[in-house]
Amino acid sequence: MSPKKLNLKDKYKLLTRDLDWEFSYEDRKEAFPYEEFEGIKITDWDKWEDPFRLTMESYWKYQAEKEKKLYAIYDAFAQNNGQTNVTDARYVNAIKLFLTGVSPGEHAAHLGFAFTGRQMGGIGARVAAQMQSIDELRHIQTQIHAMSHYNKFFDGFDEFNHMHDRLWYLSVPKSFFEDARTAGPFEFMIAIGFSFEYVLTNLLFVPFMSGAAYNGDMATVTFGFSAQSDEARHMTLGLEIIKFILEQHEDNLPIVQKWLDKWLWRGYRLLTLVAMMMDYMLPQKVMSWQEAWELYFEDAGGSLFKDLERYGIKMPDYTETIKQEKEHLSHQAWWIFYQYTHAAAFHTWTPTAEEMDWLSEKYPDTFDKYYRPRWELAAEMEAKGERFYTTGLPQLCQTCQIPMAFTEMSDPTQVSYRESIYNDERFHFCSDPCKSIFDNEPEKYVHAWLPVHQILQGNCGGGGLDKVMEYYHLDDGVANLEFEGSPDAERWKEWKGVA
Repeated sequence: MSPKKLNLKDKYKLLTRDLDWEFSYEDRKEAFPYEEFEGIKITDWDKWEDPFRLTMESYWKYQAEKEKKLYAIYDAFAQNNGQTNVTDARYVNAIKLFLTGVSPGEHAAHLGFAFTGRQMGGIGARVAAQMQSIDELRHIQTQIHAMSHYNKFFDGFDEFNHMHDRLWYLSVPKSFFEDARTAGPFEFMIAIGFSFEYVLTNLLFVPFMSGAAYNGDMATVTFGFSAQSDEARHMTLGLEIIKFILEQHEDNLPIVQKWLDKWLWRGYRLLTLVAMMMDYMLPQKVMSWQEAWELYFEDAGGSLFKDLERYGIKMPDYTETIKQEKEHLSHQAWWIFYQYTHAAAFHTWTPTAEEMDWLSEKYPDTFDKYYRPRWELAAEMEAKGERFYTTGLPQLCQTCQIPMAFTEMSDPTQVSYRESIYNDERFHFCSDPCKSIFDNEPEKYVHAWLPVHQILQGNCGGGGLDKVMEYYHLDDGVANLEFEGSPDAERWKEWKGVA
C-alpha cells in the first residue's frame, strides 16, 4: 500500500511545527532569554498562524524560478547597453542614493530577522522570521547585481559598502536599523516587520520602482518586481505579529502602542530620502511626495489602523505632525543636500523652471511662498559662478541624525529646535517626536554615533576637510561636486552626441 500523500496543511505542520521539541535538561527561559526581556507576555505560541504555510522545499523552488528570470533580464539589459536608455544622467543619482542608503538596510534586516528567528519561542514565528532573513539577503544581492552594470559607466557605485559606515547622511538609515536590531525580538518585529514592511513599504518601493520605470531603468524595475512577492509575505507576517501579540495578553497593548508611535516616526524620518528623490531627483516624475503619502499612508494606512481599533490600538501620536510636514519635507531635505553636495556620493542641482512649475502645481500652498525664491536665488548664484556651498558642519538631531534644518510648521521660516538634559548633558532634536523618543530611552540614544561629532573629534580621517573627504573616499574633487561638467554628465553627452 503506497503511503498516503500529505495535504499542504499536514505537510507544512510536519516540516515546521513538528520540528520543535520539549526541553528536558535545559530551562526553556534560558534557551530563549529575550522572550520576556521586553515585558511582552505570550500565553500560547500555538495560536500563531502563518497564512502562507510555506515550507523550505517550496521556498527554494519558488525563489530559484524567480532568479532565473531575473538574471536573464539583467543580462539582456547589460548586452543592450541599457544605461543609455535612461531619460537623463541625473536619474542615476537616484539609484546611487538607493544603493548607498537603502540596500545596506536589507542586509541589516537580514541580520535582524536571523536574530529574531533564533530568539522567539514559537516554532511558527521562528520559521517565518528565518525565511524573511533569507529574503532580505537575497534582496541586497539582487540589488547590487542590478546596479553593478551602472558601476562600469558612472561614478559613486563601487564604494557603497565603505561609505555605509562613514558617510555623514548614511548614518540616518544606519542608525534606524541599528536602533531596531539593538531592541528585543518583539520590538524588532514591530519596527521592521510591521511599521516598516507593512505600513511604510509602499512609500519606499513603489516610488523607486515606478520612478525607474518612468525613467527607462528596466534593471531596477525588474529587481523591484522580483522582490514584490517577498514583500507581500513580509507585510502579512508584519500584520500577523501585531495581531498575535495583542491577542495573547491585555498587558501587551500599551507596549505595542508605544512601539508603533516610535517606529512610525523613525520610519517616516528615514523616508525623507525618498521624499526628495521623488520631487527633485527624477527627470520624469511619477507623483509628488505629498500625493504618495496621502495615497499610501493616509488612505491605506488609515484603513489599517481602523481595523486595529478593535484591539485598542489608536493611530500613532505623530501622524498629525507628519500631515503638516508633507508639504515641506522634500524641499527642506533637498536644500540640505544641495548645500553639502561636496560631501555626498551623488550630485545635486537647482530645479529647472519647468520642474519648479511642477512643484508649484503639486505644492500650491507652500512652494511658491517658501521655496521658489530660494531656488531662483541659488540658480542665479550658480550662473554667476558663485554656486552656494555650506562650509561649516551642521548640528544633528540626536535621534534621527538628520541635520537640523526642518522648520516649525506654525512658522516655516523658523528652524525647529528641541532639547533635553540627561546626566547633566544637553542633547538636541529636530522635532517633538524625536525628543519624545529620546526621553523614553535616553540611556540608548546617548550612545548615538553622530558624524559631525566624530569629525570634530578627529575620528574621520583627522583634521581638515580634505582628510575627511579622503576618509569618505570622496577625495577626487570632481565626481561629487556639480552635476554639470562632472564625468557622469560628460559621458552621457558623449553617448547622446550632445556637444
